[in-house]
Amino acid sequence: MANPLYEQMNRGWNDIMAQFNAFRQSLKGDPQQMIQNMLNSGKITQAQLNSAMQKANQMAKMFGIK
Repeated sequence: MANPLYEQMNRGWNDIMAQFNAFRQSLKGDPQQMIQNMLNSGKITQAQLNSAMQKANQMAKMFGIK
């Protein structure tokens, strides 16, 4: 007999992986162009982009990337 807890966890894992794969597929293309399109469409503001870039630079410094 199958373990119901294991089956539920496996379903949850499969859902997470499906969502991740869909996210990964949505990221194909030129990142700079994608950001520019988001700015042009109003999905993000210049202030939001600046804030995200600042946070990314801080994290990069913490990990010794920059």
